[in-house]
Amino acid sequence: MGIFDSVFGKKEKQEQKQLPWIELNDRTQLDMILEKSNQRAQVIYKHSSTCGISSMVLNMFTNSYDLETDCDLYFLTIQHHRDISNEIAHKFRVRHESPQMLIIKDGEVTFHTSHGAIADIDFSKYL
Repeated sequence: MGIFDSVFGKKEKQEQKQLPWIELNDRTQLDMILEKSNQRAQVIYKHSSTCGISSMVLNMFTNSYDLETDCDLYFLTIQHHRDISNEIAHKFRVRHESPQMLIIKDGEVTFHTSHGAIADIDFSKYL
């Protein structure tokens, strides 16, 4: 144990919770998401791999997410699939933002938000 560890205390590295993300990498998945939303809520998380805020919000969301939540989670990295991000804005009639989260149920966006508000979502209100 080093001198700084004894003074400030050594922090154990926490294991990161793994969420059941489904990679969103094809525009045809959007039609499938709409169809599946009639049976179970679908969630799309749009992430910017070059934005510190997006990474921070993703970590906060991951830490607060209840793994028992009844929905499918889709993850889109906008730098890899800008065409899909644009199609989401058009198909679901929401302005593009990142980070951004959409909740789709019964073929409609029932809720969407962006930035820090993502970490505060109470899914029970929208699912």
